[in-house]
Amino acid sequence: MRKIAAFLLLFFSQTLFAQTAQIENLRVWAAPDNVRLVFDTSSAVKHSLFSLKKPDRLVIDIKKSRLVGKLPTVDADNPVIGGLRSGVRDGGDLRVVLDLKRPIKPKSFVLKPNRQYGHRLVVDLYNTDQTKVSSKKQRPIKSIDENGLRDVVIAIDAGHGGEDPGAKGRGGTYEKTVVLGIARKLAAMVKKETGMRPVLIRNGDYYLGLRKRMKKAREKRADVFISIHADAFRDPRVNGASVYTLSQRGASSEAARWLAEQENSADLVGGVKLEDKDDLLASVLLDLSQTATLQASHQLAKNVFGRLKKIGKTHKRRVQQAGFVVLKSPDIPSVLVETAYISNPSEERKLRSSKHQEKIAKAIMSGIRDYFRLHAPPGTMLAKMSPREYTISRGDTLGQIAQRYQISLRSLRSANGLSGDRIRVGQVLRIPET
Repeated sequence: MRKIAAFLLLFFSQTLFAQTAQIENLRVWAAPDNVRLVFDTSSAVKHSLFSLKKPDRLVIDIKKSRLVGKLPTVDADNPVIGGLRSGVRDGGDLRVVLDLKRPIKPKSFVLKPNRQYGHRLVVDLYNTDQTKVSSKKQRPIKSIDENGLRDVVIAIDAGHGGEDPGAKGRGGTYEKTVVLGIARKLAAMVKKETGMRPVLIRNGDYYLGLRKRMKKAREKRADVFISIHADAFRDPRVNGASVYTLSQRGASSEAARWLAEQENSADLVGGVKLEDKDDLLASVLLDLSQTATLQASHQLAKNVFGRLKKIGKTHKRRVQQAGFVVLKSPDIPSVLVETAYISNPSEERKLRSSKHQEKIAKAIMSGIRDYFRLHAPPGTMLAKMSPREYTISRGDTLGQIAQRYQISLRSLRSANGLSGDRIRVGQVLRIPET
């Protein structure tokens, strides 16, 4: 009888333990506009949140779960969290209490397993005192010098970050770490360039959503967007750099999204508002903006790709196209640079090297410089400094060139003594001032 009782006790205790989720780890990430907590759980969990005042606290109750190990120590400079503590509630629930430095607005959600992590519970803490302003009011005016000329703005986006490490090399190198190093080096180089100003989309180890990266670039009124990554593949022999622009399919899906969303329609696309236009006109204007942006993106990508080819092997022989979300801004020329294959042991070692990171940053910088030498936006210091000449490439037309420089076709013909539209590859045209 005792053996049966012992067996039943063991059976029920094991069944109860199997139903209890284990909180295996808690990671805390501080970003510029929020703090994120990520609970790694052994299975999907149910949870609830509520706030307490005097002093400010946030209580997180996780049903049928237990903490494995200890909670992490919160950095003293954490902008929101003063301390963490936990306890058992109702016999089988875990309660985690956050002592807060200020009132916050919490947001939580659960994530299913992916190739990097298992089940997760995510809690984001936002400041309640951040005043929400419309996108029209929060757009900063670009810096203008005494002559009324402005800098071009280079948005530099280090991929991944925070709990999203990106690819991982066999030597333990994380993509998020090396691309941030390259991005910071590139930003320092851009800062030294006359007529250019860098904007780092991510400047620390924290997570940023893909569309939030696009939004930040647009808020800063970026002239170009450079997203930096490091590729990976199951075959460690694969190597080489790549440069991507947005595919036509990706552009089409984004156009449908912009036209469908009121928030987007009220924004500026290529300098034109869409909200007060009928559907057909809005679609035509957006298509024109996207076409010009895709052409500029491809030219920027060719310039960057050409410079990367000079410092090492490239994965393909030409610029590639894909539907990456971060490339979908309809009015900002955007490229994505896969600097190397972090899954290749040799390239992983190079990516860890500060000297090699500097070499990659210099190549991208040279590509940016090459691009703006012929495509500086009107009203910028670079446009004033740049030689007003253009060398004809295969596929160019006079109409396209006039549109690119925002001048009339008649003035372009007159400046070059042309009576018609015939031009030849390699011919150098003088671009008249607007």
